[in-house]
Amino acid sequence: MPVRTRRLAPLLGGLAAVALVAGCSAAPAMPRQTATYTPDAAASASPTSAAPVLPAGEPVELARDLAAPWSIAFAGDAVFVSSRDSGEILELVGGGTRVVGTVEGVVHRGESGLLGLAAREEDGADALYAYSTSADGNRIQRFPLRFDNGARVLGQPETILDGIPANATHNGGRIAFGPDGMLYATVGDAQNRAAAQDPASLSGKILRMTPDGDVPADNPIPGSLVYSLGHRNPQGIAWAADGTMFAAELGQDTWDELNIITAGGNYGWPEVEGSAGDPAYIDPVQQWNPDEASPSGIAIAGGTIFVANLRGRVLRSIPVADPTTSAEYFAGESGRLRDVAVGPDRALWMLTNNTDGRGQPAPGDDRLLAVPLG
Repeated sequence: MPVRTRRLAPLLGGLAAVALVAGCSAAPAMPRQTATYTPDAAASASPTSAAPVLPAGEPVELARDLAAPWSIAFAGDAVFVSSRDSGEILELVGGGTRVVGTVEGVVHRGESGLLGLAAREEDGADALYAYSTSADGNRIQRFPLRFDNGARVLGQPETILDGIPANATHNGGRIAFGPDGMLYATVGDAQNRAAAQDPASLSGKILRMTPDGDVPADNPIPGSLVYSLGHRNPQGIAWAADGTMFAAELGQDTWDELNIITAGGNYGWPEVEGSAGDPAYIDPVQQWNPDEASPSGIAIAGGTIFVANLRGRVLRSIPVADPTTSAEYFAGESGRLRDVAVGPDRALWMLTNNTDGRGQPAPGDDRLLAVPLG
């Protein structure tokens, strides 16, 4: 959907005003209160440019006291965050957050629940897509966004795909619209390793579908949503300016991966993990020890790939021009990082993930953070 940056300014201005009032008053902070973040000249680099960009400053807190947040999505001037365990979708509003709706029937067990969000403009209005776990497996639903007394709320859901295999772990869960207008979804192996190599199974795959959930005519396997196979637990997808698709994948004990995704490609799991030099499988362009990485969400700004790392507790930057190299930012400062996204303000937005049962929450966790790019 087109970026509508002109409408974001009132939101950021409102945050600044809230922070100013809070700084001048002795009154206690409201629940989920935020600090201010205002883009400056350092954020002027366009995310559509192929030139590399890097963080230009320190992260600033935009929201706090989030419970197991998983995904960030932008729809026009609205910012949404998914809450894995409760099924709530939050909107960043006026220096805090509010619930715009709860995805019904979400089943949380282990790593399952409400996971990825994606937004798209349809027929002049915004729609929100959500990947979540139900009693019958993982599913993708579309929700129209409407206004009730001036506030955004979720409309009635339409399930565009269900029956995706689910488990307490390895659900994948990231969804995003590609530059071709198709909806892509990452699906883990759901603890069924062999299924990742089975073209007839949705497990261990990256899927490609129309916004209505149909199979595109040019998918690599006729009549199938499968775009690539041989994945263990991919949780990040993004596209460079030239259309190259990248995906981040959590390995088991040996290697986490950054892959370039090609239509019909086989990435090896469970036969191989990491680089194997086997011509039957596509090797990653970069790999890391899981203790140092555990990559989840990724985003691309200009010529730089940004990777949010869980166990590694670090933001990585990787040049699109040479994805075999990387640099680290903010190591250990905010704990586990679950998602990263390029906002319509041309800044990098990040979600911490210390309240998901595997982190060590600090006061105020979890948080939505932003840092300018320069």
